Amino acid sequence: QVQLVEAGGGLVQPGGSLRLSCTASGRTFGNVAMGWFRQAPGKEREFVAAISRSGGVTRYADSVKGRFTISRDNTKSTVYLQVNNLKPEDTAVYYCAGSPLLVIAVASTDYNYWGQGTQVTVSP
Repeated sequence: QVQLVEAGGGLVQPGGSLRLSCTASGRTFGNVAMGWFRQAPGKEREFVAAISRSGGVTRYADSVKGRFTISRDNTKSTVYLQVNNLKPEDTAVYYCAGSPLLVIAVASTDYNYWGQGTQVTVSP
């Protein structure tokens, strides 16, 4: 089992930045591929970004490419999501998730472990 706790959300103006973090406990963090998803009110949860176990491979949703960066520090059992140039449509609850798969997964069904979420609100 892996327990995940997100932090770093908040209220930011359009064009602003935040750094989300997700700290894991339990199963060895380096054996888990990590991802970020988000869910806006009235919408389905969607994939945002994912990173391989070692951190050497990343993948992003087209809507966030060039603005968001996923990274991880296995020594701290933490995955990060740097979100820049935020837009109102980025407003959502952001969830980190862990997958036991050897490859990067973009489907939420491939993730076994989920955090409680952190709210990101982009508004003037």
